[in-house]
Amino acid sequence: MTRNRVLAALLAAPLLLAVFPAAVQAAPDPDLKIDSITLNKTSVAVSGLNTVPVTVTVKGTYGADTNTPVNVILERTGGTGQERVLFSTNLPRLTNGTWSGALQVPATANGTFKVTGVLTGPFFPGSGSMTDPTAYAGPSLAVTGTHQPKITASVSPKVVPFGSKFSITWAVTDAQTGKPYGSKVRVVLGTDNTCAEYFGPGYTNLTNTSGVVTKAYPASDAEWVNCLLLPGNPSSIGGQGLNVARPGIVTAAPSKTSAPVGTIVPVNGVVQGAPSACKVYLQRLYGATQWRTVSPAGNIRSYSGKFTLNAQPAYKGLIPYRVYFPKCYNYQAGVSKAFYIRGL
Repeated sequence: MTRNRVLAALLAAPLLLAVFPAAVQAAPDPDLKIDSITLNKTSVAVSGLNTVPVTVTVKGTYGADTNTPVNVILERTGGTGQERVLFSTNLPRLTNGTWSGALQVPATANGTFKVTGVLTGPFFPGSGSMTDPTAYAGPSLAVTGTHQPKITASVSPKVVPFGSKFSITWAVTDAQTGKPYGSKVRVVLGTDNTCAEYFGPGYTNLTNTSGVVTKAYPASDAEWVNCLLLPGNPSSIGGQGLNVARPGIVTAAPSKTSAPVGTIVPVNGVVQGAPSACKVYLQRLYGATQWRTVSPAGNIRSYSGKFTLNAQPAYKGLIPYRVYFPKCYNYQAGVSKAFYIRGL
């Protein structure tokens, strides 16, 4: 696990759960030839946390192997549901030229999906595949999803100090009514890889009947994405991910405490934990209370959080400076203690 993964998660949409196949350096399976793909329904209605099965049938050939299953992929072409892609379950090979089984459709699909390809399995969304999908423009499925789940999270403390434990209270409610579903809900509470590489309902917790569950996390989990997933087959049917808020802790000091007017004085410092995509700014005090930025944005170096800015004394006398770090992703805004450079 690296800081780059954290940054990638920060840059991603907060919903981490539309689980596309992982990138692979491979071509479609050359042994799979598809003749047709059919669905036994053209439309379904789904409510709440339920799923509705749609039978998917694939006709084609795959050499002499009679045991390899396939997975059919459907991608969103319209609508507003949370899920952007649907995977069938592992479809068993029933005869030499036919695979058939269920596509479990959740309410979070809500919209129109179209068959776009087939993977040779067994396949687990998020874990990738040895081959790319075999493209196939197949039939469409219209999904009417009602009483879709809404997931919210409350972190305590709201800004998690470095090295401190924390807790997250998750809640699953009916987005249509704003009320809980009235029964315990099985959920996956994951961190880092689990949020992207869902492997089924093995990682499960139960909410209470109000749809609420609280989990205590070690300090190390504040470095990664934490999530609640709603388990499904073979992929999650929705969820929410978040990075906890972190303080903006800035330290800075000039390389010299005095210099002739107009001389460049490097100012070195650190923003604790901040990713390299964030910026810092050197500020100078004007009058009694007004801090103004007096240098271009400075880059934060990867992994170390270190930076260097250039101060340039504008007049003779003691000049107050500080370094300002604006809010960046889940890191809160912060400033260093004031320091002084005497212009000579």
